[in-house]
Amino acid sequence: MSAFLHARFLASAARAEEIPPEAGPELAFAGRSNVGKSSAINALANRKRLAFVSRTPGRTRMINFFDLGAAGRIADLPGYGYASAPRSLRATWERLIGGYLAGRGSLAGVVVLMDARRPLAAGDRQFLEWLAPVAAPRLVLLSKSDKLSRSERAAALAHARRALEEAGVAATVMLFSIKDRDSVEAVRELLGRWLRDAVRNRK
Repeated sequence: MSAFLHARFLASAARAEEIPPEAGPELAFAGRSNVGKSSAINALANRKRLAFVSRTPGRTRMINFFDLGAAGRIADLPGYGYASAPRSLRATWERLIGGYLAGRGSLAGVVVLMDARRPLAAGDRQFLEWLAPVAAPRLVLLSKSDKLSRSERAAALAHARRALEEAGVAATVMLFSIKDRDSVEAVRELLGRWLRDAVRNRK
């Protein structure tokens, strides 16, 4: 059984000093505000309200941690790129997210959600630049892919892969929709393998 099906809320951190001590591998989920990050976590865990889904962009202002038992943890990062948030608040988010990524040795992978209809916007590119010194593997999920036709999905996937390659960013890129059980299961399998690999590499 997938470790994600055992997920439970662990803690929230609004400041660096509130981040729980490292304890096993972690998967960080990131994305622009309202891209569907919390919905993706809920789909992977097969739960409706594990991660709070808000219709108001920029509402999540903390890093929310979820425990996966012996397999590891999930860290749900605040959404980035919400231009209407006050500058001081955006700066606080950036310090929290940047500090977490730079100092977290337990990262087993970083999942970046991008809207399949508008991938690699300015905020996405800035976040990928933050990730440059992070050694953990990256997974780019082109979310809400069910809103595209088959040909549009293929084009979006090819465009994202080409743009990341041109930017020198090594990442696995996948189409994703919470309405597509096959895509949800494929992501579960890949991330589960990353968690297991992280555990083996630490032994």
